[in-house]
Amino acid sequence: MLTAAAEVLAAVDGPGSAEPAWAWRNAPIATLVQRIQQLQNERAQAFRRLDQAHRQYLLGDQHHDFPSYRSVVHEVTQTFSAASREVLAVEAELAGPRAQPVLARHVRSLQELEQTRLATVALLQVMATPGVSEQDPEKLRQLKIKVIKTMEAISEVLQELRFDAESAE
Repeated sequence: MLTAAAEVLAAVDGPGSAEPAWAWRNAPIATLVQRIQQLQNERAQAFRRLDQAHRQYLLGDQHHDFPSYRSVVHEVTQTFSAASREVLAVEAELAGPRAQPVLARHVRSLQELEQTRLATVALLQVMATPGVSEQDPEKLRQLKIKVIKTMEAISEVLQELRFDAESAE
C-alpha cells in the first residue's frame, strides 16, 4: 500500500521532463479554457477510479488484492501526470505568448489545488487502510473535509477562469 501511495504522491511532485506534442499552441483562448475543463473532467474520472479501486481493495478478504489496486494506482498516476503536463503547458502559453497573466494565475492555482487534492486523497487512503497506519477518526474526518474544501476551491477557480476568459477575448 505504501508503494502505491508513494506513486500517487510522485505525480503530485512534478510533471516530468518530457514535454508532449502540444496541438493547442495557436488555439483561441476559449479553446484553451475548454481544454482545461476537459482535463479537469479526466482528473475527476481518475479520482473516481482511484476511489473505487481503494474501496474494492478494502472490501477484499484479509489477503486484499494489492496487485490490482497498485495497477489502478499506476494507471491513475499516468493520467494525473499527463493532465499536469498539459495544464502547465496551457499556463505557459497564457503567461507567455498570450500575455494573459490573470488567466495563467487561475491555471496555476488550479494545478496547485489539484496537487493538494491528490496528496490529501492519497494520505486519506493510506490512513483508512487497516494495518497500514494507526487509524485516527478525527484526522480522517479532517482530511475528508480538506478534500471537500479543495474541491470547492477548484470549482471556484474554474468559474473565475471561464469568466475572466470571456473578458479576455
